[in-house]
Amino acid sequence: MEAPATRSRPITVVNTLVVANLLVFFLWWLPEVPVEAMAGHFLVSWPHLADGRIWVLLTSVFSHNMLFHLAINLIVLLSFGPPMEMLMGARRFLAFYLTAGLIASLAHVGVSALLIGRPEQPALGASGAIAGILVLFAFSFPKAKVLLFFLIPLPAIVAALIFIAIDIWGLIAQIEGAGLPIGHGAHLGGALTGLVYFLFRWSRLRERRKRMEGMPG
Repeated sequence: MEAPATRSRPITVVNTLVVANLLVFFLWWLPEVPVEAMAGHFLVSWPHLADGRIWVLLTSVFSHNMLFHLAINLIVLLSFGPPMEMLMGARRFLAFYLTAGLIASLAHVGVSALLIGRPEQPALGASGAIAGILVLFAFSFPKAKVLLFFLIPLPAIVAALIFIAIDIWGLIAQIEGAGLPIGHGAHLGGALTGLVYFLFRWSRLRERRKRMEGMPG
């Protein structure tokens, strides 16, 4: 999905997140850095948590080893992150992003171990945290026009519900032994974080949105 452009204002957290994701991507491809070391510290899975590598719950959120995966996530982050950072403020936005990423990682581990029956299945990427941003954006700006799959203009809330439905369908397929190698559990965990945050903070978000919309261009 692609969101409309926002008013000019420093977007420090989003830019920092982009740089962090780029740095970890380059680490995956540096010949001086063993792939085994990256896999041990930047992939999340039940065996890694059982070994005490709790940090992978967050380091995996900044980890991509395929250019296409990285590009898609950064495009979406750069589209929806700035308006949400402006709306929430830098510190709350960063805290929300990290929390959504953490819960997405836990959701992946739980789904893989308890529902799919593959606890060893690793995951990486910012998709879960970004799913939280997408859902929070959609509920905060439900009528905003976004481009579903970068092609189809839809209200943000409709596009978000379609993505959630796709992830639920994909997760059911994985439970039945089919489906694609996509972290649907992580996506849904991040999306749930966005929904819960909105339910608890909707009045404050509404007030800040009114103030933001009244800012001079």
